Amino acid sequence: MTSPRPFSVSNIALTAFDHSQELGRLANLGLSGLEVAPSRVWRHTWHGLGAADVTAYRKAVEGAGLHVVGLHSLLYDQPGLALFGDDDRRRQTMDFMEHLSRVCRDLGGRTLIWGSGRKRGTMRLEDAKRAAVDFFRQLSPKIAEHGTCFCFEPLGPDDADFINSALDALEIVQAVGHPALQVQLDAKALVANGEADIATFRAVASHLVHFHANEPDLGVLGTT
Repeated sequence: MTSPRPFSVSNIALTAFDHSQELGRLANLGLSGLEVAPSRVWRHTWHGLGAADVTAYRKAVEGAGLHVVGLHSLLYDQPGLALFGDDDRRRQTMDFMEHLSRVCRDLGGRTLIWGSGRKRGTMRLEDAKRAAVDFFRQLSPKIAEHGTCFCFEPLGPDDADFINSALDALEIVQAVGHPALQVQLDAKALVANGEADIATFRAVASHLVHFHANEPDLGVLGTT
């Protein structure tokens, strides 16, 4: 019999940059995992973020009886980076994502959830798909030895104009065909995209590795 999947919470719910004293309360609530938004831990998440900083945070989390499951909110403090753009911007974005994969590995996590930084604007949808597949065909081998995986987060039409469906995410994942790219689902987005049904889960089950449980308005769970 396999053990049950751990329940985790995002550190976005905690005080930015100084929540070490709050971690112990999470374990007391029955939670065992922590999903990390890097910009809630460090003021500089790329250049200037050293191995000692990452190790210290991991020790604080594990000392509180928790473990890191992965990263999300990856580009919150990097507005100049994006999936689409000129060659220099894409190269910098790939370098940053490779860096975050190492951070995730060193924290003991596995998943990196990519939500923001993927607006295609006037780019044709098919061109955006090709660009995304090309990006991850290049990135995936770079992080293969890290034991991590990126997951596109399907978002509602008000939040993104690329990957607005679990099936959109699955299409990219299957086209790339590498274990370093998988699927995650988000309850808010499932409702916004009209995909909150068992058929969606069955369609992506073979690649589904992560799930965000949240309310449509991002309010307190169980209120709507």
